[in-house]
Amino acid sequence: MNEVASGIMGLLLVLALFFTGIELGFAMGLVGFLGFAYVVSAKAALNLIAKDIFDVFSSYGFTVIPLFIFMGQIAFNAGIAKRLFDTAYKFIGHIPGGLAMATVGGATAFKAICGSSPATAATFASVAVPEMDRYGYSKKLSTGIVATVGTLGILMPPSVTLIVFGI
Repeated sequence: MNEVASGIMGLLLVLALFFTGIELGFAMGLVGFLGFAYVVSAKAALNLIAKDIFDVFSSYGFTVIPLFIFMGQIAFNAGIAKRLFDTAYKFIGHIPGGLAMATVGGATAFKAICGSSPATAATFASVAVPEMDRYGYSKKLSTGIVATVGTLGILMPPSVTLIVFGI
């Protein structure tokens, strides 16, 4: 089978797996694995998967997440987060959504300092969501804010992503 036919076959297999209910990422991973095994060898495909799994989980982005979650738990259990949110509420609590805006600002600054979007989201999930619940914010709003603020840090210099966008 030539390259074009194998590419079309892979695309059709991805679509077939997707329409049977398998998540798209898993379908693409499976078809990529099978295609690499077909082109090179099954042993090389298994070695590639093992190497990629190790590379992903040993990257900086994943190694800092447990430490930042731990730091967030210390801040929450020591009462630091409560005092910070009380102060923010006194300053801008009279504005509708003021505490949500303060959470966005704090998380964006935190992301600019730590450099990891997943670590920011995990830390603020353990710190900000319970405090925003305490002030009567809906669970949907507080979790939505925390889920999106981790990605806002790429707009704060120095950001590699911002440099790539600028080029």
